[in-house]
Amino acid sequence: MTLFETSTILTIPFPDIDPVAIQVGPLAIRWYALAYIAGIVLGWRYAHALAERPPRIVSRTQIDDFVVWATLGIVIGGRLGYVLFYKPLHFLQNPEEIVMVWRGGMSFHGGLIGVILAMFLFARRYGLPFFALTDIVATATPIGLFFGRIANFINGELWGRPTDVPWAVVFPGGGPLPRHPSQLYEAALEGAVLFLVLFALARFTNAQRRLGVLSGAFLIGYALSRIVVELFRAPDAHIGYLVGGTTMGQWLSVPMLILGLFLVLRAKPVAARQ
Repeated sequence: MTLFETSTILTIPFPDIDPVAIQVGPLAIRWYALAYIAGIVLGWRYAHALAERPPRIVSRTQIDDFVVWATLGIVIGGRLGYVLFYKPLHFLQNPEEIVMVWRGGMSFHGGLIGVILAMFLFARRYGLPFFALTDIVATATPIGLFFGRIANFINGELWGRPTDVPWAVVFPGGGPLPRHPSQLYEAALEGAVLFLVLFALARFTNAQRRLGVLSGAFLIGYALSRIVVELFRAPDAHIGYLVGGTTMGQWLSVPMLILGLFLVLRAKPVAARQ
């Protein structure tokens, strides 16, 4: 009997949760959609609280207006990022599938680019300092990441590498081997831990008065979390491992890490508005 065969006795049963949370006739509301909604709504409310703290450059009303821009950036950027980064040849041959978001396939890095573009355009339109807006959005973003990774787990997707740890899970689409529940690792690191780090920086330091620090800290925290979790997460089947056993997720996180360090090091203090 192999180690993996022995370990299946110790695995945690995969919770058989229907990906569809609510079904009303032909209308199906999936957990994935609810995760996006929860992340956006709770992030929006938290951003209100952040806007009330010094330097008070972005108003609550402007946060309200930006929610629509952010939603479009997340959805459009996330989908196009998945299309371009992960399956360009497939979608080149099947362009009609690009809009079929309900079939799955969203890229965090693409969504990040989409939101950055939305923030740039919004800040330019309303005459806001770019990093005053990005600091608030970055500090609230881990809320959405947490719910998104929980939804990945419920969907039984983006599972981890085979393992014999006692908390391994046999995923319905992942074959017979027990695997790391890497979605939960990501929910913990990219979501809960990163949220607490940014909360502490915003609440107990002068980071919010130095535009760009919180944005840089988010990029650094996410990049490090993703690079570490990718050691336990199975690579996309159609891409596999890259040079030196690295993954696409790790390579896409390196520029984030470099940019985050740059933003933290270049940040300058800004006077608070009354």
